[in-house]
Amino acid sequence: MLSTIEKSSPLRWLGKQLFNRNDPAGFFDPLLTMINPMWAQGFVAARIESVIDETPDTRTFLLQPSSRWHGFRAGQHINIIVDSDGVRHHRTFTVSSTPAQWRTDGTITLTIKRAPGGRITNWMHDHLQAGATIGISEAFGDFDLPAGPSPLLYIAGGSGITPVLSHLATLADSPYAAPVSLLYYVRTEADVIGAEILNSLAANWPALTVSIFHTEVGDESQHINPSHFKNVPELSERQVYLCGPKGLMDRIDELLAPFGLRDDQINKTFFSAPTSVPLDTPLGGAITFTRSSVNVESDGDAPLLEIAEAADLTPAYGCRMGICHQCSCKKTEGTVINRLTGKASGPGEETIQLCISVPQGPVSIDI
Repeated sequence: MLSTIEKSSPLRWLGKQLFNRNDPAGFFDPLLTMINPMWAQGFVAARIESVIDETPDTRTFLLQPSSRWHGFRAGQHINIIVDSDGVRHHRTFTVSSTPAQWRTDGTITLTIKRAPGGRITNWMHDHLQAGATIGISEAFGDFDLPAGPSPLLYIAGGSGITPVLSHLATLADSPYAAPVSLLYYVRTEADVIGAEILNSLAANWPALTVSIFHTEVGDESQHINPSHFKNVPELSERQVYLCGPKGLMDRIDELLAPFGLRDDQINKTFFSAPTSVPLDTPLGGAITFTRSSVNVESDGDAPLLEIAEAADLTPAYGCRMGICHQCSCKKTEGTVINRLTGKASGPGEETIQLCISVPQGPVSIDI
């Protein structure tokens, strides 16, 4: 029941209710976004300014984040937040534009390829148009520009070119004088992403050499092979940056091995979490999600994040590949294997990342 004061001052009563809530952003956002979608507080809102077709299955979305977004470094990722069919989804994409562009006009670009069977990438292509608003996270990731003026080699496959575009355009503006080579693998000429940017960089930046290979034209020499690396001058002295599908990345590791590059010369970023767990490692066991009083069994074929979701739990997550740490939580008992490193945790209490942790025996998780 409302008091006399509350009856006479509905706005005062409404304000009291709002500020007494534990999650003010969750209560305010539906009201604020009805007035202006860019006023959302639960995430950083970003308005789509334009949509550009790159290839038959890839589009670039030009976004203007709200003024409270903190920016990014070349090569970093962001999570996007979209509502599809009444369900909120998070997906991770790399910013393909340069930090200088964001500092100049407040815009960034995401270059997104349709994933076969992908729910969100297909929904974005089919529904997002200029004027729409989505949510974005702050930037994260450490696929950073080189610290010094070393010669560089970039190797990208398909849409793995997106962080490379940001790197190359940023370096060209420096200007970066050391030699820079790009080996870019696509199916056909029509599948080259960022063709206009690459052509412009190659024409105006003398330090850059661009080699594009079309792997589905029936010419075996276009497939990645040792000759591609032998044609890169002073390869053993270069910092190498890799981004692409796992099969390509594994093949590159094999081909680079004879050149004697040190581990600290090779920088990688992945589309999804790879696995370094040996095939003969025993995995699986009983899992207890202690706060939820949920007990499940694992065969060791999925990370804890997927196991929790299959049990109808909703832990926080972001990139799903070990980069952003949004799924970090406390393991109270038991051992897990890190899929990225293949290393086992200790048996006691510690913080783990659900998206890259696989149980090895009984495990208790504070969820």
